[in-house]
Amino acid sequence: MALLLRHSRKLRRVHGVLDCERGSIARHFSVAAAKEDAVSSSSVHGEYGKKVGRSSIFLHRQSEKDLHTFKVSSREARGSYSSKRMPIAATGVNSLFSCGQVVSARHFSSGADLPPHEAIGMPSLSPTMTEGNIARWVKKEGGKVSPGEVLCEVETDKATVEMECMEEGYLAKIVCGDGAKEIKVGEIIAITVEEEGDIEKFKDYKASSSPSAESKPQSEPVEPKEEKKEVSKAPEPTATKTEESSQSGDRLFSSPVARKLAEDNNVPLSSLKASAAKGSKKEAAAAPGLGYVDLPNTQIRKVTANRLLQSKQTIPHYYLTVDSRVDKLIKLRSELNPMQDASGGKKISINDLVIKAAALALRKVPACNSSWMNDFIRQYHNVNINVAVQTEHGLFVPVVRDADKKGLATIADEVKQLASRAKDNSLKPEDYEGGTFTVSNLGGPFGIKQFCAIVNPPQSAILAIGSAEKRVIPGAAEGQYEIGSFMSATLSCDHRVIDGAMGAEWLKAFKGYLEDPTTMLL
Repeated sequence: MALLLRHSRKLRRVHGVLDCERGSIARHFSVAAAKEDAVSSSSVHGEYGKKVGRSSIFLHRQSEKDLHTFKVSSREARGSYSSKRMPIAATGVNSLFSCGQVVSARHFSSGADLPPHEAIGMPSLSPTMTEGNIARWVKKEGGKVSPGEVLCEVETDKATVEMECMEEGYLAKIVCGDGAKEIKVGEIIAITVEEEGDIEKFKDYKASSSPSAESKPQSEPVEPKEEKKEVSKAPEPTATKTEESSQSGDRLFSSPVARKLAEDNNVPLSSLKASAAKGSKKEAAAAPGLGYVDLPNTQIRKVTANRLLQSKQTIPHYYLTVDSRVDKLIKLRSELNPMQDASGGKKISINDLVIKAAALALRKVPACNSSWMNDFIRQYHNVNINVAVQTEHGLFVPVVRDADKKGLATIADEVKQLASRAKDNSLKPEDYEGGTFTVSNLGGPFGIKQFCAIVNPPQSAILAIGSAEKRVIPGAAEGQYEIGSFMSATLSCDHRVIDGAMGAEWLKAFKGYLEDPTTMLL
């Protein structure tokens, strides 16, 4: 067995696969041709992956009549050989890939047309990612790639992430070029080879399907991607039938929305062309003289929309609002910033003080630092505050970790760095994952007085900060008045986790820190 394992340098360093839950490798040997057929991850060979345990490899030797299976322990495999596979990693997210998130498969052709090569699939760079876009290729087709070099930039559902190469080789073929969109996780995006002389053989290579589809037995037909798209289209006969019936002397069928739009635009319904149910709304909206443009949705926009919709449909929201007098908070900021300037640090903003106050309030009322897990409520020991940042690319929520333990200067520096990376669309997964509470501030940047934010699942609360405004309030003596600055804060809560009294207790603690900010420095 050890000799068999040492036979090929292609199966070295298998421990990188065995360390993950789904890790397993299936190697096929054709006895007749004495050539290697394929090696791929268990996510590609699902039919074999179901048969293996967490840390084992199955070597399949196939003859014309039967199939012999050998089980090798991870320790034996680890000590016997290493691999020349070319795994792909994203900067800063190696932990994600250690669990088999990157789909790549090495194929060994029995013919002379396709030499040994690596089929690189679109990686899964976040728990919610199902498809991605290729922002641009950094490496050019035919070029050599070395460990640590960036191959391309992938636009995920949350950010743009650099994909790095971990071993040497040559980029033989770029299957999905710059700007390619809606590439499913696992779908082939590039081909790499080990020998420079093999590059030319992939000049006309075209990937017909994803690596998982390629590796499935021929007995399991795979529907072409184009056929699925055609099925989803509205059939033409429906539109024609609707048009004929509407132009006849019979009753004119139209929806209330169509009638209202026609009435508002002084357009007779009889002058509009009928269409299928799927396209009727679009046709009615496109009334004469009504100009419009269709803007494509980015990945971050799609995910944000789906998550917000899910939140409002599944989380029982309720809202608590409190006004805090922030004169002392403003004064403290004015005293701290000259010291920051002198030391070369970033200026402290009101939002930085709000983040610190929210973090300390969560430490005082830890029940609000929790998530609903159906069968139980998970209460977090870490206080990680997500900060909402609006950019031209969409809404991002980078995270300040352990905000309750960090000083104001550190928080100010981190927030500005994260906001800058968000605006540059260069956030990495570790920059926005793992938050336990979110702060959204529309007061300072936009002057919004008060608003209610939507809970960011799986969190149970989000704080909406409005602008500070001056108000005339009664003074100490009768008939005396003074001017004070007040800021509105609204806490949106998941009622499954945070009861009304509990949310009120948190707001009381938060207000206390804002109105007596020196307590945050203790």
